[in-house]
Amino acid sequence: MAPWNPFPHAGAYAFDADSLTRHWAALHRGDCEPLPQDAAVLQAWVLFHNGAFEQAARAGLAAGGAGITAANKATCVYANYLEPREQSRLELLLEAAGRAEAQQALDPKNPNAWYWQAYALGRYSQGISVAKALAQGLGAKVKHALEQTIRLLPQHADAHVALGAFHAEVIDKVGPLIGNLTYGARKDTGLALYREALRLNPHSAVAMTEYASGLLMLEGPGRLQEASRLYEQAAAAQALDAPQRLDVEMARLQLQD
Repeated sequence: MAPWNPFPHAGAYAFDADSLTRHWAALHRGDCEPLPQDAAVLQAWVLFHNGAFEQAARAGLAAGGAGITAANKATCVYANYLEPREQSRLELLLEAAGRAEAQQALDPKNPNAWYWQAYALGRYSQGISVAKALAQGLGAKVKHALEQTIRLLPQHADAHVALGAFHAEVIDKVGPLIGNLTYGARKDTGLALYREALRLNPHSAVAMTEYASGLLMLEGPGRLQEASRLYEQAAAAQALDAPQRLDVEMARLQLQD
């Protein structure tokens, strides 16, 4: 596969092991990943937070163990925001999903092994179309993995966001009746998940933008004013590292649309 595209603001973030350790709790409020005890794994995360996503993925894979989570997050963030070639993007997401599933077998109580499988398959599903993914049974895998993440770690804000998005997108594509009967998707559940995500991580640009999108899918144009407010808040959020910078910039693009 061709080299990954670089983070467009190279040098804007310059964490090292010490500074990342000091800021770890704030940076990982969404996924609740524990601070690594292995220096090689921590270095993979240093690369990730500085925007060196390809190097972070390689370093995480080389470190193994908890480094797989760093590799998967780096891969998914890169694929979601910076990979312009659709086939390459889908391949990267499937690779991350496969690694996360293998990680589950070795460490079934690791919430982020479940979460990154769900995230990768969810983004892959959007790429091939949600309707097609549901027909292939991917929706059930995503829902199960996210519910397992939350069972293992109820404060995992990002999993609440992603599960809320699952309910919203299923209902948007197949309607509330079929969505509920066939896939267990419910409007009230989706909205509650978004609200809980923002309670757990109130400054998350991703939580704000996903909630805004979910409001429009689940409740229609009558919630446009509230959705616009959420987009505006996300676009004005302070980015603490490279991935958050990409989140905020995406929110600004969505606000322009």
